[in-house]
Amino acid sequence: MINEMTHMTTPAIAVEGIRYEYPGVRALNDVSFRIQRGGVTALVGPNGAGKTTLLRCIAGLDRPMLGTIELVGIDVLEEPRLAHERIGYLSDFYGLYDALSVRRALAYAAGAHGVTDDDIDATVERTAQQLEISNLLERLCSELSRGQRQRVAIGQALVHAPQVLLLDEPAAGLDPEARHALARLFTKLREGGMT
Repeated sequence: MINEMTHMTTPAIAVEGIRYEYPGVRALNDVSFRIQRGGVTALVGPNGAGKTTLLRCIAGLDRPMLGTIELVGIDVLEEPRLAHERIGYLSDFYGLYDALSVRRALAYAAGAHGVTDDDIDATVERTAQQLEISNLLERLCSELSRGQRQRVAIGQALVHAPQVLLLDEPAAGLDPEARHALARLFTKLREGGMT
């Protein structure tokens, strides 16, 4: 019972006193916050405010000079590989392999995230249904619209069913209809227990 209670009270993300500097520029200065599990949180600010740097630190891709970061109770700075198993990350400038079909792109991402060979086909089908792209599985990534490409890229980030999904500028370049569909997707993911 104690373990269940600890799991329920442990935040999805806990950031304490993060400081990050580029040569001559302090991008993050004493940033602290907590995000509880099962929510959708937006990070808003002007260009150059440090949003991408903060997301990269949370994802364990950049190391801050000072501070601590925990992701579902895991110290990201001490155990980044363990944290990566529980996180999905999509950068603002993502890429897809244009020569691969959507099915192959999702299967490749699933394998890279440690999904076993026996589970890859079912995982790809589940992810495609979740993102409403089952009808696109046999199409090449190069043939997709901007909104469809965005969904495939998000699919690659969540194919391993992470507990936390970090998306940098997920709606950039999308038309209003695609933005609305993206908002519905976030609601569905949250209802499924993802932060």
